[in-house]
Amino acid sequence: MTAPIDPTTTSAWAELSALKDGFAPDLRAWFAEDATRVERFSLPLADLHVDLSKNLVTDEILASLVKLAEETGVASRYAAMLAGEHINTTEDRAVLHTALRRPAGAQPALVVDGQDVDTDVQSVLSAIDAFATRVRSGEWKGVTGKKVTHIVNIGIGGSDLGPVMAYEALEPYATAGIEARFVSNIDPTDMGQKVKGLDPETTLFIVASKTFTTLETLTNARLARDWLWETLGAAGVPVSTDAEKDAAVAHHFVAVSTALDKVAAFGIDPTNAFGFWDWVGGRYSVDSAIGLSLAISLGPDVFRELLAGFHAVDRHVAETPLEENVPVLMGLLNVWYVNFLGAQSHAVLPYAQQLHRFAAYLQQLTMESNGKSVKWDGTPVTTETGEIFWGEPGTNGQHAFYQLIHQGTKLIPADFIAVVNPAYPLEDGGQDVHALFLANFLAQTKALAFGKTAEEVEAEGTTGALVAARTFAGNRPTTSIFAPSLTPSVLGQLIALYEHITFTQSVVWGINAFDQWGVELGKKLALEIAPAIEGDDAALAAQDASTQALIAYYRANRS
Repeated sequence: MTAPIDPTTTSAWAELSALKDGFAPDLRAWFAEDATRVERFSLPLADLHVDLSKNLVTDEILASLVKLAEETGVASRYAAMLAGEHINTTEDRAVLHTALRRPAGAQPALVVDGQDVDTDVQSVLSAIDAFATRVRSGEWKGVTGKKVTHIVNIGIGGSDLGPVMAYEALEPYATAGIEARFVSNIDPTDMGQKVKGLDPETTLFIVASKTFTTLETLTNARLARDWLWETLGAAGVPVSTDAEKDAAVAHHFVAVSTALDKVAAFGIDPTNAFGFWDWVGGRYSVDSAIGLSLAISLGPDVFRELLAGFHAVDRHVAETPLEENVPVLMGLLNVWYVNFLGAQSHAVLPYAQQLHRFAAYLQQLTMESNGKSVKWDGTPVTTETGEIFWGEPGTNGQHAFYQLIHQGTKLIPADFIAVVNPAYPLEDGGQDVHALFLANFLAQTKALAFGKTAEEVEAEGTTGALVAARTFAGNRPTTSIFAPSLTPSVLGQLIALYEHITFTQSVVWGINAFDQWGVELGKKLALEIAPAIEGDDAALAAQDASTQALIAYYRANRS
């Protein structure tokens, strides 16, 4: 295991620390004095246009950040990941989500740990294509011979956040008359709401769990199975015998899992199970078989185009010099803000309603990956790590939390994402509504960057104490990301962009972005506490005083 390089010992870190001392950003002056700033700081990434010019950096700072990437081995670590080295050190695994989107016939062939990864990936993709085609064409039928009109994906974490985000983003491509719904929470309300109004004879459930042991997913899968049997019976479909129940499950359930024995024990035909590998982390899995719901509802061609978008960014990262490498530069900017300017959170603000779940998706991607306090060799980190990612679509966010970004005391870097051509172009009295929408996008980044001086406020006739209240300091950093439209490829590019931003930061900080031990303790304790809630006094006695009191309150008030 190669030891991580302590970034604080590099010459680049010393340079950045010196540049930070006395740093007084002045975006107004920088723009006024430098006619080429926008051109120099705007970069292409596949179909994306990325404008970094409103960030709080100079050429000198950016050069030192690139040097930091060089000195901490970002490029070599990325090459090691692509090659299948076991960079997930705590689980001794390769990290190969990039292999999921390699095109068929890519050279050189990728063989890792004796396995032909390309062949394995293409085999599963072909199976997904074939199955999705059967469902969409009506060849696959429910137990009573009816065509599927609804699919319900049952998963949690990466088995839910990615598919639901992508489905919402690409909804205009759902033209086959098949609606997708997504169940994740073990709160029974989630399942109850998602099956409401569904016809069991035309509903297909996808149970997404690699090990087929995830507590929430398997609980919800059993609830869905019970719902299927109950509602089929209520509709007059015979489901009284074990054979009839098994037939119903076989026609209305498929799995995304590699635990074929557990899949079969549940009642799902193992031939209708679609696998993925231990080198695919959940939060990096939307482009694996976890995307089966997308291939069915949106179509295999759309899913393949999504993968192509991912791959375009993978190639950019692998082939582009660091000083022009968009994901690397954006990751380095985050390091600058977190480690040198004291930022603790990062807003992602899509001016595209279709991306309304994108920030939620990025929360898992970034915070589960980089929320670490030890390096990949087990030693303590020497820097702050991670950011709190959050956001909502514009213009909704403008009427909710932009006040804090504009005039609060927190430094909050923000990424604004927009598309030129909307999926649903509409006019209001001859006014292009999308143009009005994008005027808000442009206005917000301008206001955050350049603010409004007291003199400008006074020139409008404001006096006294109101002047300070209406003054905007500016110098609030933003990145603007534009795309022609939200195609499947563009969505893949956006997801991969943030995957590689996250990776860049993890390498600089020396942490393993591909494990998530922090989520394990709570899950283990939940299994120990559950009997206490159900009435096991011995289990109750084993709890701390606060937990005991809360359980007692629950028992006393549960009807």
